[in-house]
Amino acid sequence: MSKCKTIAICNQKGGVGKTTTTVNLGIGLAMQGKKVLLVDADPQGDLTVSLGWKDNDNLPKTLSNKLLDFIQDNISKLYDVILRHDEGVDLIPANVELSALELSLVNAMSREVALKGYLKTVKDDYDYILIDCMPSLSMITINALAATDSVIIPVQAQYLSAKGMSQLVQTISKVKRQINPQLKIDGVLFTLVDSRTNLAKSTKEAVRFAYGKNIKIFNTNIPIAIKAAETSTKGKSIYTYAPNSTVAQAYKELTKEVLDIEQRQNNRFYSAQAR
Repeated sequence: MSKCKTIAICNQKGGVGKTTTTVNLGIGLAMQGKKVLLVDADPQGDLTVSLGWKDNDNLPKTLSNKLLDFIQDNISKLYDVILRHDEGVDLIPANVELSALELSLVNAMSREVALKGYLKTVKDDYDYILIDCMPSLSMITINALAATDSVIIPVQAQYLSAKGMSQLVQTISKVKRQINPQLKIDGVLFTLVDSRTNLAKSTKEAVRFAYGKNIKIFNTNIPIAIKAAETSTKGKSIYTYAPNSTVAQAYKELTKEVLDIEQRQNNRFYSAQAR
């Protein structure tokens, strides 16, 4: 059994902090000594650009190349697509070519598991793989859910963002039933939180009421801050760009929570094995 845990950062609504969370959780895990691979599964390439590869449309290899290799059953170099970031994480980049590949996936024999098939060949080199999903429930997103062990759902503390959760939870449940029976939801993460507003407070209460009995709500809230938005233009994490900010502290706390989930799951596994 691989020691690597794969997590999809997923919400079909845009602007909820998926990419910012992928970057800062991934680098947070690397700061704790974990080997981390980040996967940009969005044709917009926001994760790639946020990590400093701004001319992503001219990259020689991206995720679309590897998925195409898999569905065409081509043997190719496994690691020629992987880029190394200065803050200790690896990246599989993406660009607009991923949109064109989605049309090819529709008629492919293994269309739901192409990403899983490729990641299986490299995952033994990592402790964590984080997949930044596109803001839609597309075939690429289904691939991400099929390839992952668990999902973190970033939700902006606003009504419309929270309202869209039901469709995502239904999709995750469907993928779990039909494709990936091991799939779990690690938790809901409130992002872009302005704790001064009644709207943020009421939205969090509504989500907890609707889902809190069955889905973990992370204790960490990611506050709204201009520093977090600025990091995407600098190619750096919040830990390097604004290490003393409230956002940096929040992502450190989220990293601890994610590591704690892994530790509890490992303890249950070894306890079951001992019986």
